[in-house]
Order: sequence, then structure tokens, then C-alpha cells
Amino acid sequence: MLVFDGVRTLDVTGPLEVFDVARTLGCGYSVGLYSTTGSSSIRCSSGLSLDAAPVSALPSRLDTLVVPGGDSLVAEGVPQHLQAVIRAHAPRASRIAAVCAGSFALAAAGLLDGRRATTHWRHLDTFAARHPSTIIDRDSVYTHDGAIWTSAGVAAGIDLALALVSDDYGTGMAQEISKDMVVLSRRMEGDPQISVAARTPRPKHPELDRLLATVNAEPAGHYELDTVAARLGISPRHLARLFKAQVGVTLRQYVQEVRLENAVSLVLAGESFHAAAQRSGLSCGARVRDHFAAHRIPHATAPGA
Repeated sequence: MLVFDGVRTLDVTGPLEVFDVARTLGCGYSVGLYSTTGSSSIRCSSGLSLDAAPVSALPSRLDTLVVPGGDSLVAEGVPQHLQAVIRAHAPRASRIAAVCAGSFALAAAGLLDGRRATTHWRHLDTFAARHPSTIIDRDSVYTHDGAIWTSAGVAAGIDLALALVSDDYGTGMAQEISKDMVVLSRRMEGDPQISVAARTPRPKHPELDRLLATVNAEPAGHYELDTVAARLGISPRHLARLFKAQVGVTLRQYVQEVRLENAVSLVLAGESFHAAAQRSGLSCGARVRDHFAAHRIPHATAPGA
């Protein structure tokens, strides 16, 4: 893992923890921190100091080269020394992974031209403007294009590291690490950076708040406007106005977004488009299949399933 002054702490420590737990479970990982600045002490943006070996000490052959991020890579640009290190050592690595704004470093070094990649959702527009030759994935928590892996912000580095372990040692090992780290839900490639629930304003009306919680927990339920209004003891017209004013979308739009998100997660877990749609309350799998095609999300489900 390459580190530099201003690197974001969890971008480093999140993946490190994954590989450390993997090692205790029998995986053959040996991880080192290497300073790109020549200094043996690296100061994270949080103030934490890290001990690192000089980049000249990197072994002749690398399995995985990991580049974490930091806001300085976005605000000030990627330092020439970091670009030079990546260009020099990337050809020696079997795969290369970037966490959060680390994607800016890979792109500046020319590694993401024509490739699919992502970064923190706050920086997507900046990234797209700065690196137009990269195929930017605005939704996925992490991406995988050949030997290049990139992830969204901060905690997504844990998801990325778990995906690398799964690639090396299988899904079962990644799940064991998730349990050890008490990761609530392991996110897969194609899962959104921010869920529908997380990006939706919390309504002030307590009944609407409970309604959203119910939809999130049971997306296949019945949520027709008339039915829900009768259950709440208000008129459909009043419910429609109230929901749009406090949530920002119609009840139907919210339900459909939650259902699609749930169906995508089920497909990523191995279900067919049709089965995932049925379990999520969608009428058929066509919309789910179209979503995967539009976002170029890799999956194991047969195209016609």
C-alpha cells in the first residue's frame, strides 16, 4: 500500500484490517506500507502518524498495489512523485486497487484510460471533468475492470478489500472476515454507494417515517396510494401532497426505487432477474436487466433469466 502525507486514515486502515483478519484465518497475505515521499513517517489527514518503508524497498514482484485516497488529491491535484511511483511499479503488480480519491491518482498516472472506474460520490463530477477518457461508474460501491479495481469513499475500501479476498480465497472466506469485523452487510460490485433510504430526507411526519421504514424492510408489500391512505386514516390526495412535500418524490416513485435497489442486490447475490423482481415487488425482470445493462454492472445471472 502506497501512503503519503494527507492520506485518509480509514482508506488505509480499513483494507489493512481486512487483510490482517484474513491472515489470522489462514490466508497468505503479507502487507506493507510504503512512503512515496521518502519520509518514514506519514501523517494522515486525521493527524494519525504511520510508519512506512521507503518506496525503494518495494519487492520486485507485487501481487496487489493499493493506492488509498486523500482530499488533497482532489483539491490540489496528484503530486508528480505519486504519479511516478504508480507508473514505475504498476507493471510489476498482478492487480491494482484504488480506494476513494485514490482513483484520481490512478487516472493521473494514465491507468484508467478507457476503463470503468468509480470514486467518492462527492467527487464524481470533478473526476469526470478531469479525466474524460475514464468510463465513470456513478452508482457502484466499487468497480472491477480487468486488473484494475476502484472503490467509492472511505468505508467502501473495506468492501473492496473483501472483494479482493473473495477473488483470492472465495466468498466463504470473505464472509468469515465480514463476521469477524461485524460488517453488517457486505456490499457487492453494483450495489449503490448511497442507498435509497440513506439519500432520502427523513420526513417530519411520524406516520410517513414509519411508512418509509416499512417499505425499506418489505419492498414487495402493497403500497397503492388509496390503500396506504386508508390505513393512515387520511385522504389519498392529502397523502400524495404530504409525501411529495416531505420526501421529495411520490410514494410510487419511492417504492419503485426501493424495489429496484432490492432486486439488484438479489441478482448480485445470485438470483435470476425474474426471481429477484418477484421477490422485490416488481412485475418482471426486464427493468432489473436493463439497469444492469445501462450501468455495465457485471453479474453471474444469465442474460435471459
